[in-house]
Amino acid sequence: MDIVEHYTASREELRLSRTPHGRLEFLRTQELIRRHLPAPTTVLDVGGGTGIHAEWLAADGHTVHVIDVVPTHVQAAAQLPGVTASVGDARQLSTPDSSVDVVLLLGPLYHLVSPADRAQALAEARRILRPGGLLIAAAISRYLTLMETGSAGTLHPGLADSLSAVMASGRYDGHAGFLPTHWHTASELHDELTAAGLPDVEVYGIEGPTWTALDAAGIDSFDTLAPAALAAARLVEQDPLLINASAHFLAVATSNTGGTHRDDR
Repeated sequence: MDIVEHYTASREELRLSRTPHGRLEFLRTQELIRRHLPAPTTVLDVGGGTGIHAEWLAADGHTVHVIDVVPTHVQAAAQLPGVTASVGDARQLSTPDSSVDVVLLLGPLYHLVSPADRAQALAEARRILRPGGLLIAAAISRYLTLMETGSAGTLHPGLADSLSAVMASGRYDGHAGFLPTHWHTASELHDELTAAGLPDVEVYGIEGPTWTALDAAGIDSFDTLAPAALAAARLVEQDPLLINASAHFLAVATSNTGGTHRDDR
């Protein structure tokens, strides 16, 4: 199944609300983006899905356009107040050079399994950023399913090869029910953005080390446990010994020199 088929058949708009760790991911992603985002600003949300982040960004006063490869996602995002949307690919954007303040890549980097494709998406993001603009990119931790299955009691010998492969190389083979994707370490994400010509890169662990405990406690306990989980995530968000215990990372990079024209690459 390809990306369009997968997301057309799934309920992507529920991903960040149906589980405790999804809710934690949403709150922390929102918190980290707001910490860095100037206002008002123009935001291109590349791979923005149904607009779950575009919606609150527009409500905050930003000008937000969603680009996504899934037509049904684009249709849903375009219905949100203050949000526009169009079908497109992170590797070949129609957006003019040096024309936006902020580019969000909250999904493309893990769906682009080839290093060359990820580099191309990052080059496109850098091309369309104004000087001083921000690239904000998310990635999945290589240790996600190890922590998830180990905590849930579902880690069995048959998973050993798949878990070893994703931890060693980032190649996720779909063993937990998601599409085959590329999963990062925090340092790999940092290095990929730096190699794309974005020298000022900060990487944060989104959920922190307690997200599996929230899942074990269940959705009804989320409101009670979330404040402590959020506090823990903030305390170790850049701790080199714990950052990879987050399920996801968020990288924030500044474009110091402005966009690079396609013809110059």
